[in-house]
Amino acid sequence: MTTPWTERYAQRMQWVRSSAIRELLKLTEQPDVISFAGGLPAPELFPIKEFATATERVLSQHGPQALQYSTTEGYKPLREYIVRKIAAYGIKADVDNVLITSGAQQALDLIGKLLLNPGDRILTERPTYLGALQSWRAYQAEFVTVDIDDDGLQVDQLAAALSTGPKFMYILPNFQNPAGVTLSLERRLDLIDMANAYGVPIIEDDPYGELRYDGEHIPPLVVLDAERFQRGKPFEHGNVIYLGTFSKTLAPGLRLGWIVAPRRVVERSTLVKQGMDLHTSTLAQMVAYEVIQNGFLKQHVSEIRRVYKERRDLMLATMDQHFPDGIHWTRPSGGLFLWVTLPSYIKATSLLEKALERKVAFVPGDTFYPYSDQANTFRLNFSNARPEQIEKGIQRLGELLAEEIEAEHDKMVWPQPALVG
Repeated sequence: MTTPWTERYAQRMQWVRSSAIRELLKLTEQPDVISFAGGLPAPELFPIKEFATATERVLSQHGPQALQYSTTEGYKPLREYIVRKIAAYGIKADVDNVLITSGAQQALDLIGKLLLNPGDRILTERPTYLGALQSWRAYQAEFVTVDIDDDGLQVDQLAAALSTGPKFMYILPNFQNPAGVTLSLERRLDLIDMANAYGVPIIEDDPYGELRYDGEHIPPLVVLDAERFQRGKPFEHGNVIYLGTFSKTLAPGLRLGWIVAPRRVVERSTLVKQGMDLHTSTLAQMVAYEVIQNGFLKQHVSEIRRVYKERRDLMLATMDQHFPDGIHWTRPSGGLFLWVTLPSYIKATSLLEKALERKVAFVPGDTFYPYSDQANTFRLNFSNARPEQIEKGIQRLGELLAEEIEAEHDKMVWPQPALVG
């Protein structure tokens, strides 16, 4: 619908698209729909009592400070906590290397404002996180993609993509969204070497790194970069910016994320953030800091891992039982998602329409491709649904997929001509 405002929108708005996931979630709000669509943590695991106690304590002891404007960089005790937290993964940072953001999503938008000019290329995995595509399309970025497989980014394809001159690479090395795959150590080292050889920096997004259910921890790209090229502390000559969040380990409603970067990058990012929101909620930062004291977060994450591992295992087992031959899916070692690849003749968007009729939902995969050029994939989330919902919903999908494959097979069976004689 045309309004008097239509002609007044900035040119960049033609690149801004609605999130397919957010729109889909509106359709799945009905209580009888089993949704594997959103990347939602399990709400029954939110530490509500701990937040109630922490909020009361913060307001009673530090109320005026908690409700006042604050520094753009973020609440210093929380930044100091993040420094200690990431040190456990080998990331050697100072408090001046940390900027608190209003969720990791704001960090992505901030990076767009900081680094992108119209027409700049970004190298991403194929598929990749929808929220990053949404953020950077608004800055009129173009995308160069490299395929992934069960071991993550296919680095043997990287040279051709890097030769196009991308401004930076965007990589999710751990339990990637949407595919759930993890970049192997060998490929991480190759990626770091090529990034340095071509002079292309890396944005390392790690929202799921703590949610590992199987296997051994693999060092972050930012650590390998520092070790391999003697970057050292505090990243002043580093080639990697690291993003993290509390959304998957505490609660997404907090909207608390962070950037770890060279000091001068943090200083410039701080200037950009000042124009966005002045600072992230002081109250949210102080309450979160109060909650995570005395080792609570470590215990809480351990419980999250236990529950999500059970749900992942159940989803995989139920898919093994009910999904027909000809369907491929990933087997993630952690995170929230797995990725389904269909025969080329099944379109996920059409499949979703039929799935919704059976009261089950997923996210079609085309939205995770920068140019929506693959239609036979979809993403499943296993963290949010309860076990009985997982069993019932996956069984419904399996029955639907079997019907779709059988219908296609029937089309291919031609009637035999009658014998004459």
